[in-house]
Amino acid sequence: MIRKPAHVDDLRADGSEPVVCDLESATVDELAQAIEGADAVVFAAGAGPGSGTERKNTMDRDGAIKLLEAAKAAGVRRYVIVSSIGAESPPQDDDVFSVYLRAKADADAAVAASDRDWTIVRPGSLTDDPGSGRVTLSADPVRDRVARDDVAAVLAAVLAEPRSAGRTFYVIAGVDPVDEALEALLR
Repeated sequence: MIRKPAHVDDLRADGSEPVVCDLESATVDELAQAIEGADAVVFAAGAGPGSGTERKNTMDRDGAIKLLEAAKAAGVRRYVIVSSIGAESPPQDDDVFSVYLRAKADADAAVAASDRDWTIVRPGSLTDDPGSGRVTLSADPVRDRVARDDVAAVLAAVLAEPRSAGRTFYVIAGVDPVDEALEALLR
Protein backbone atom coordinates (compact mmCIF):
# COMPACT_ATOMS: atom_id res chain seq x y z
CA MET A 1 0.00 0.00 0.00
CA ILE A 2 1.26 3.40 -0.93
CA ARG A 3 -0.03 6.91 -0.43
CA LYS A 4 1.33 8.52 -3.59
CA PRO A 5 0.08 7.37 -7.00
CA ALA A 6 3.37 8.59 -8.50
CA HIS A 7 5.10 5.54 -6.94
CA VAL A 8 2.87 2.96 -8.68
CA ASP A 9 5.01 2.51 -11.81
CA ASP A 10 8.26 2.08 -9.87
CA LEU A 11 6.72 -0.59 -7.66
CA ARG A 12 5.14 -2.43 -10.58
CA ALA A 13 8.55 -2.43 -12.28
CA ASP A 14 9.92 -4.19 -9.19
CA GLY A 15 7.19 -6.86 -9.40
CA SER A 16 4.85 -5.45 -6.76
CA GLU A 17 1.12 -4.95 -7.00
CA PRO A 18 0.74 -1.56 -5.31
CA VAL A 19 -2.53 -0.37 -3.82
CA VAL A 20 -2.97 3.37 -3.40
CA CYS A 21 -4.49 4.01 0.02
CA ASP A 22 -4.59 6.85 2.51
CA LEU A 23 -3.89 5.05 5.76
CA GLU A 24 -5.18 7.91 7.87
CA SER A 25 -8.61 8.04 6.24
CA ALA A 26 -9.10 4.36 5.38
CA THR A 27 -11.13 2.17 7.71
CA VAL A 28 -9.82 -1.04 9.24
CA ASP A 29 -12.14 -2.97 6.91
CA GLU A 30 -10.80 -1.15 3.84
CA LEU A 31 -7.23 -1.88 4.92
CA ALA A 32 -8.08 -5.52 5.61
CA GLN A 33 -9.48 -5.84 2.08
CA ALA A 34 -6.33 -4.25 0.66
CA ILE A 35 -4.01 -6.72 2.44
CA GLU A 36 -6.18 -9.83 2.19
CA GLY A 37 -4.09 -12.76 1.02
CA ALA A 38 -0.77 -11.13 1.97
CA ASP A 39 1.85 -13.21 3.74
CA ALA A 40 2.98 -10.23 5.80
CA VAL A 41 2.59 -6.51 6.33
CA VAL A 42 5.37 -4.02 6.95
CA PHE A 43 4.46 -0.72 8.54
CA ALA A 44 6.99 1.72 7.13
CA ALA A 45 4.72 4.74 6.86
CA GLY A 46 5.36 7.91 8.79
CA ALA A 47 4.19 11.46 9.16
CA GLY A 48 7.54 12.70 7.97
CA PRO A 49 9.67 15.68 8.88
CA GLY A 50 7.87 18.98 9.10
CA SER A 51 4.58 17.46 10.24
CA GLY A 52 3.08 18.53 13.55
CA THR A 53 2.31 16.64 16.71
CA GLU A 54 -1.23 15.71 15.65
CA ARG A 55 0.04 13.95 12.53
CA LYS A 56 2.71 12.09 14.53
CA ASN A 57 -0.15 10.52 16.46
CA THR A 58 -2.56 9.93 13.56
CA MET A 59 0.10 8.33 11.35
CA ASP A 60 2.99 6.98 13.42
CA ARG A 61 0.82 5.62 16.24
CA ASP A 62 -2.76 5.29 15.00
CA GLY A 63 -1.82 4.24 11.46
CA ALA A 64 0.38 1.44 12.77
CA ILE A 65 -2.31 0.25 15.16
CA LYS A 66 -4.99 0.47 12.45
CA LEU A 67 -2.84 -1.66 10.14
CA LEU A 68 -2.34 -4.12 13.01
CA GLU A 69 -6.11 -4.41 13.43
CA ALA A 70 -6.48 -4.88 9.67
CA ALA A 71 -3.84 -7.63 9.74
CA LYS A 72 -5.84 -9.41 12.43
CA ALA A 73 -9.07 -9.02 10.44
CA ALA A 74 -7.43 -10.26 7.23
CA GLY A 75 -5.66 -13.16 8.93
CA VAL A 76 -2.17 -11.85 8.15
CA ARG A 77 0.07 -13.37 10.84
CA ARG A 78 3.35 -11.55 10.12
CA TYR A 79 3.67 -7.89 11.11
CA VAL A 80 6.93 -5.94 10.87
CA ILE A 81 7.06 -2.34 12.02
CA VAL A 82 9.70 0.28 11.36
CA SER A 83 10.07 2.19 14.60
CA SER A 84 12.82 4.54 15.78
CA ILE A 85 15.82 4.62 18.04
CA GLY A 86 14.59 6.49 21.11
CA ALA A 87 11.20 4.79 21.21
CA GLU A 88 12.53 2.52 23.95
CA SER A 89 12.52 5.47 26.37
CA PRO A 90 10.83 8.50 24.82
CA PRO A 91 11.05 11.95 26.41
CA GLN A 92 7.87 13.27 28.03
CA ASP A 93 8.08 16.90 26.89
CA ASP A 94 5.94 18.52 24.17
CA ASP A 95 8.69 18.82 21.55
CA VAL A 96 7.50 17.46 18.19
CA PHE A 97 10.27 14.85 18.10
CA SER A 98 9.36 13.71 21.61
CA VAL A 99 5.74 13.31 20.53
CA TYR A 100 6.98 11.30 17.53
CA LEU A 101 9.02 8.98 19.76
CA ARG A 102 6.04 8.47 22.11
CA ALA A 103 3.82 7.70 19.11
CA LYS A 104 6.35 5.11 17.94
CA ALA A 105 6.61 3.68 21.47
CA ASP A 106 2.82 3.37 21.73
CA ALA A 107 2.63 1.64 18.34
CA ASP A 108 5.48 -0.70 19.29
CA ALA A 109 3.72 -1.60 22.55
CA ALA A 110 0.49 -2.42 20.71
CA VAL A 111 2.34 -4.57 18.20
CA ALA A 112 4.32 -6.40 20.90
CA ALA A 113 1.13 -7.06 22.89
CA SER A 114 -0.63 -8.50 19.83
CA ASP A 115 -1.01 -12.11 18.80
CA ARG A 116 0.78 -11.46 15.47
CA ASP A 117 4.26 -12.77 14.61
CA TRP A 118 5.79 -9.33 15.03
CA THR A 119 9.21 -7.79 14.64
CA ILE A 120 10.10 -4.22 15.63
CA VAL A 121 12.98 -2.68 13.69
CA ARG A 122 14.44 0.55 15.08
CA PRO A 123 16.76 2.21 12.55
CA GLY A 124 19.19 4.99 13.26
CA SER A 125 18.99 8.37 11.52
CA LEU A 126 17.91 7.64 7.96
CA THR A 127 19.94 8.84 5.00
CA ASP A 128 19.32 8.80 1.25
CA ASP A 129 22.85 7.53 0.61
CA PRO A 130 23.12 4.42 -1.57
CA GLY A 131 22.97 1.29 0.56
CA SER A 132 26.12 -0.70 1.20
CA GLY A 133 24.38 -3.96 2.11
CA ARG A 134 26.32 -3.86 5.40
CA VAL A 135 24.80 -3.08 8.77
CA THR A 136 25.12 -3.45 12.50
CA LEU A 137 22.13 -5.05 14.22
CA SER A 138 21.84 -4.90 17.98
CA ALA A 139 19.32 -5.91 20.61
CA ASP A 140 20.49 -2.86 22.61
CA PRO A 141 20.02 0.76 21.54
CA VAL A 142 22.78 2.08 19.28
CA ARG A 143 22.87 5.47 17.61
CA ASP A 144 24.26 6.27 14.20
CA ARG A 145 23.11 6.76 10.64
CA VAL A 146 21.82 4.15 8.20
CA ALA A 147 20.83 4.29 4.53
CA ARG A 148 17.16 3.72 3.75
CA ASP A 149 18.31 1.11 1.19
CA ASP A 150 20.00 -0.86 3.97
CA VAL A 151 16.92 -0.67 6.21
CA ALA A 152 14.87 -2.04 3.29
CA ALA A 153 17.37 -4.90 2.92
CA VAL A 154 17.02 -5.67 6.64
CA LEU A 155 13.22 -5.66 6.34
CA ALA A 156 13.41 -8.13 3.44
CA ALA A 157 15.75 -10.38 5.42
CA VAL A 158 13.49 -10.23 8.49
CA LEU A 159 10.45 -11.23 6.44
CA ALA A 160 12.34 -14.31 5.24
CA GLU A 161 13.49 -15.25 8.75
CA PRO A 162 10.76 -16.58 11.08
CA ARG A 163 13.20 -16.60 14.03
CA SER A 164 13.04 -12.80 14.01
CA ALA A 165 9.43 -12.87 15.21
CA GLY A 166 8.97 -11.56 18.73
CA ARG A 167 12.17 -9.50 18.54
CA THR A 168 12.97 -5.80 18.77
CA PHE A 169 16.31 -4.67 17.44
CA TYR A 170 18.25 -1.67 16.17
CA VAL A 171 19.93 -1.16 12.80
CA ILE A 172 22.70 1.25 11.85
CA ALA A 173 25.35 1.31 9.16
CA GLY A 174 28.01 -1.29 9.76
CA VAL A 175 30.46 -3.75 8.28
CA ASP A 176 28.50 -7.02 8.28
CA PRO A 177 26.41 -8.16 5.32
CA VAL A 178 22.70 -8.00 6.22
CA ASP A 179 22.14 -11.77 6.30
CA GLU A 180 25.22 -12.34 8.47
CA ALA A 181 24.25 -9.53 10.85
CA LEU A 182 20.75 -10.96 11.22
CA GLU A 183 22.07 -14.48 11.79
CA ALA A 184 24.43 -13.21 14.50
CA LEU A 185 21.61 -11.30 16.17
CA LEU A 186 19.34 -14.33 16.22
CA ARG A 187 21.92 -16.78 17.60
